[in-house]
Amino acid sequence: MNPYWLILATTAIVHFVFFLRWLHRITRDEEISRAFVRDMATNHLPHIYHALRQLGERLGVELEEPPPVQFVELNGKDRRGR
Repeated sequence: MNPYWLILATTAIVHFVFFLRWLHRITRDEEISRAFVRDMATNHLPHIYHALRQLGERLGVELEEPPPVQFVELNGKDRRGR
């Protein structure tokens, strides 16, 4: 076997492995940021709205009801298969 083909094949495999690692990292980062936004909206926003309402009552400011939390899946389905 020609050693040049061996070098070419090794280089191609290494580049392919790096590409797969990069693709996995990008996908994982997207999932992490999506989970962070969902957690922030469902767990922390109600507490923030409650604190703002208490401050508004203390200061005598009339506040509207907080908006409901709704998620829009842009690709038409949830990633978890629901």
